[in-house]
Amino acid sequence: MTTLSPPPGTSRPAPAAQAAGNEPSLPRRRRILPDRLRRAGLPYLLLLPALVLELLIHLGPMAVGVVMSFKELTQQYIRNWGEAPWAGTDNFGIAVDVNAPVGEALLHSFLVTCAFTVLAVSLAWLLGVTAAILMQDSFRGRGVLRALFLTPYALPVYTAVITWSFLLQRDGGMVNHVIHDQLGLTDSEPFWLIGDNSFAALVIVAVWRTWPFAFLILMAALQNIPRELYEAAQVDGAGMLQQIRRITLPSLRPVNQVLVLVLFLWTFNDFNVPYILFGKSAPEAADLISIHIYQASFVTWDFGSGSAMSVLLLLFLLLVTGVYLLATGAGRKRDV
Repeated sequence: MTTLSPPPGTSRPAPAAQAAGNEPSLPRRRRILPDRLRRAGLPYLLLLPALVLELLIHLGPMAVGVVMSFKELTQQYIRNWGEAPWAGTDNFGIAVDVNAPVGEALLHSFLVTCAFTVLAVSLAWLLGVTAAILMQDSFRGRGVLRALFLTPYALPVYTAVITWSFLLQRDGGMVNHVIHDQLGLTDSEPFWLIGDNSFAALVIVAVWRTWPFAFLILMAALQNIPRELYEAAQVDGAGMLQQIRRITLPSLRPVNQVLVLVLFLWTFNDFNVPYILFGKSAPEAADLISIHIYQASFVTWDFGSGSAMSVLLLLFLLLVTGVYLLATGAGRKRDV
């Protein structure tokens, strides 16, 4: 058996030389892992200062509010609230005692807020999904309509709500001018910012403010649905309503789950709209819990009771959010 010899002028590398040549690669491999970790951790390192400041801004006042809820903090101790006497759970007991005036008023405000949130979120989502579906097909002026639909969401909240407060004035307001003077739908000019009609006015303004956000999110989500599904459905003879029921809504389910939760939290906690619309004292029909807590804290100067109500509201929102996430997570698992 013959062996092939290397070409002239070349020499076969010795095993020792091969081993020696592989030695420098080992430290290089050891340096790869720290470099990768350094590159992967750099974005988080850059975000760390902002994250720390964000936690301090939110968690700091939240912790102070929890401590204040266990104190008899009235206007006598505002200058040095740390010296206020310790109340334990008395503030919480007063807030949840529905047989007492404070607890009864808080329960009424809570029920009003629940009804307001259900109506506002439902109408905002319904308008958003309807407009998003109608804006999917190309037609002349679609871009202009999209821009107009997003105008309420782009306007500053104070500008928008103050404008609505002028429109809803009893004397000289455009709403009464249209429904009473022009259309003759009412016998007299109704009050919108006081009395029972204040609840309807609050819902209208809240829906006008929030539905463009739902429209924006759903319009973006509809772009991810393949057009082939609708074309196949049309070939099979499915109408528009059947396509929406069988294709659009099931495809939007993951987005709707997040959207409804965000709208719920925003609406239930909304303070700017009722405060600008009604001022410091909202009508009984529109007494949202955010305004009620503000009155308990800054009008009656009982910061301990107001802090206890805020903590109870926080616990309620955490409970609802947790149950909602568990329910939607279980639903996603069943779908899979």
